[in-house]
Amino acid sequence: MRVDVYVPLLLSVLLAAVSPGVGRRVAPALAARVLTAAAAVTAAATVWSLVLLAATLVDDAPPVVDQARRHGLRPPEPVPEVIGVAACLALLLVAHRLWRAARAEYVVRRALRRLCAGHPGSTELIVAASPVPQAFAIPGRAAVLGRPGRPGRILVTAGMLGALEPVERRVLLAHERAHLSHRHALLVTAAALAVAANPLLGPVRGTVAFLVERWADERAADAVGDRTATARALARAALTAGRAEPSCALSFTDRAVTRRIAALQSAPPPHLWPVAAAVLALGVLPLVGAADATDDLVGLLRGVLG
Repeated sequence: MRVDVYVPLLLSVLLAAVSPGVGRRVAPALAARVLTAAAAVTAAATVWSLVLLAATLVDDAPPVVDQARRHGLRPPEPVPEVIGVAACLALLLVAHRLWRAARAEYVVRRALRRLCAGHPGSTELIVAASPVPQAFAIPGRAAVLGRPGRPGRILVTAGMLGALEPVERRVLLAHERAHLSHRHALLVTAAALAVAANPLLGPVRGTVAFLVERWADERAADAVGDRTATARALARAALTAGRAEPSCALSFTDRAVTRRIAALQSAPPPHLWPVAAAVLALGVLPLVGAADATDDLVGLLRGVLG
């Protein structure tokens, strides 16, 4: 346990280091999925490692001490007590960060859905009478326990539509539909929660957010059959909208527009399945380390309490 419990933290650093390279070289759809999965698993393993470190403080509990003395044993001390205390504080911080991330996601989605209030449920495209050029994909809500679901919506302002040519409007709508049909909001939210649980994964969140935009760009280019027109639409929309403020919403002009335009002017990146498999393996290894550390801790406690 002295080593295995720290494996998820070390592998978090490695995953964060390789994620930008994976995002540049692997097809966006595949890269976004594997990086999100690896980040989610690594974050869960990291939190469990903190739980294990905090659990080592049990060796100072009076019942454990009495039982150890009764058997003539020393209470197990797999890690220094100060590390156990630090793990407890880290768990409190993680809980606070997760709450804040979930709250931010909820607030943004509620605000966007309020803008769609009053429109029929079957309406996919909603045009807001605003001169501010913006476009958003608003995720739907699945039906749960008899509660009716809501379809995804596309919210576009009149200012954005007026700034684009007809073919560019098709690109915009195809881009936003790709966000909805491929459930990109789930990937972005999962990456955000993973980073809230493990800040070391910060670069992964940025890469996933960029990749879902690249993914939607590629789907839009396929829909209109013209990569040049897609790049032109993105450039015109970005110049019209200006610099977008960071948010949890999926906006057409977010995330490294210059790099996205350059990518559309070249061939789509390959899938590179071996690289994707390596990233998934990197996500599984923290689970292995956490599981081995769990087994070690249980064995130590069983030796004293058994």
